[in-house]
Amino acid sequence: MIVAEAVGRALAACGVGTAFGVVGSGNFHVTNALVAHGVRYVAARHEGGAATMADAYARMSGRAGVVSVHQGPGLTNAMTGLTEAAKSRTPLIVVAGEATEPQSNFHIDQAALATAVGAVPMRVTEAGSAVAVAVAVEAYRVAVEERRTVLLNLPLDVQTAPCDAVPPPAGASASSGAEPSVTSSASVAELRRLLAAAERPVFIAGRGARHARRELEELAGRAGALLATSAVAKGLFRGSPWDLDVSGGFATPLAVELIRGADLVVAWGCALNMWTSRHGSLVSPGTKVAKVDLDPGVFTTHVPADVGVAGDVAAVARSLADLPAASGYRSPEVGHRIREEGRWRAVPYADESGGGRIDPRTLTIGLDDLLPQERIVAIDSGNFMGYPSMFLEVPDEGGFCFTQAFQSIGLGLATAIGAAVARPDRLPVAALGDGGALMGLAELETVVRLGLPMVVVVYDDEAYGAEVHHFGPHGHPLGTVTFPPADLAAIARGHGFAAVTVTGEGDLAGVAEWLKGPRDRPLLVHAKVTRERGSWWLEEAFRGH
Repeated sequence: MIVAEAVGRALAACGVGTAFGVVGSGNFHVTNALVAHGVRYVAARHEGGAATMADAYARMSGRAGVVSVHQGPGLTNAMTGLTEAAKSRTPLIVVAGEATEPQSNFHIDQAALATAVGAVPMRVTEAGSAVAVAVAVEAYRVAVEERRTVLLNLPLDVQTAPCDAVPPPAGASASSGAEPSVTSSASVAELRRLLAAAERPVFIAGRGARHARRELEELAGRAGALLATSAVAKGLFRGSPWDLDVSGGFATPLAVELIRGADLVVAWGCALNMWTSRHGSLVSPGTKVAKVDLDPGVFTTHVPADVGVAGDVAAVARSLADLPAASGYRSPEVGHRIREEGRWRAVPYADESGGGRIDPRTLTIGLDDLLPQERIVAIDSGNFMGYPSMFLEVPDEGGFCFTQAFQSIGLGLATAIGAAVARPDRLPVAALGDGGALMGLAELETVVRLGLPMVVVVYDDEAYGAEVHHFGPHGHPLGTVTFPPADLAAIARGHGFAAVTVTGEGDLAGVAEWLKGPRDRPLLVHAKVTRERGSWWLEEAFRGH
């Protein structure tokens, strides 16, 4: 056995089930060791795609993600996906070869690169099975328990050294099984006081609350609170009659009105960042704010909290289970308005389809009606992104994968692949702009090779639409952000997809036909969308630039 094999074996013993990557000489042995010890390996066509697939897989499966890359350029190719994962606190382990000799063409300071984007660098520094296993287990522990993205560097001279076959230590999975704790009874008591006094409370749940639907719904019922989520946690309260859907730039007019009318906003595992709070404008003057989070650092950022409770969301909610019952914000009138106005598709609009282009609202409503409800939707970034995010319904929080902490375009297709691997029971839907689709084009082959019955929807305005609508009204030239037509349906067919071009509502019949079966090839929907105006959320988005 060599050190690289000991590392792969240890990670498999920790509980890694699936790894993604692109294999070169520097990660060949460790990747083969993962496979030899029962880990499924999914080959991507680009390391950037592999990193995002592993990120999405971790989010949707609840397990640690692993991506394996070559030293030097293999790692730099993965950096955008790695940065997204680090910013999102995704439990992810990046296993990378490392050229430590400065004269090597592959040499860079990989640890500094990881640190610069918020990942945790670690390194196997000595030849020997015991050392290698200990470092691998610690990398897994940090990823899972601290919710961090970890770069595990394997120096080339160390990883190929022979070592004894020492088995991984018992209990290497790093899960303590302990009941999550609440750190301060005084802060919980103050939160209890705020909840008891509130007449119009609203709960906004984020990434850190995705495991706590039952506890939050029960507490909200006692407090009379309305329910909303950040974009990342979309779907968490689906089915509740008090669900306002997403708070922030994507929010419906009704959600904006009701959240602004709250006298108490409690953020559960949610920092209330500029997107979720519309740069603070959703929290009205005089409204009390409480935040419950494992990271106390969020209590003073974005919208500062009057009360901060450090602890697990579910545990804190359970500790408040004896709150006196109150009707709060839950009046019959509010319930009726949520039923009638609580989704974007209930908001009237003038259909602007025509001239060989389809209104993105009409397109997305049509797809929502056609696609099975058991779906998992992955969204790329761009001007278009609000339409699939808010007009495509999802069954629950496991039906929406939103890799947008770094706000990069081009991650959507890889996100959908990772989500599909994690949830093979659901129809994967990738919603992309034309810019992001063309950036991630190589992974179309991955979709076909894996046999994924995926629907890829490309909202094509032949431009970087966000820039067009941000700079165009001021008279700036737009030649650098607009492009000639591309036949994306033909490109998809060349990769082995079925494809349909949509320029009007009637063209969606091609999607309906594909859905009838056998779905033996993925489907790309090339939608030529109207482009006269920016999306409703765009003005809010650019305030943060």
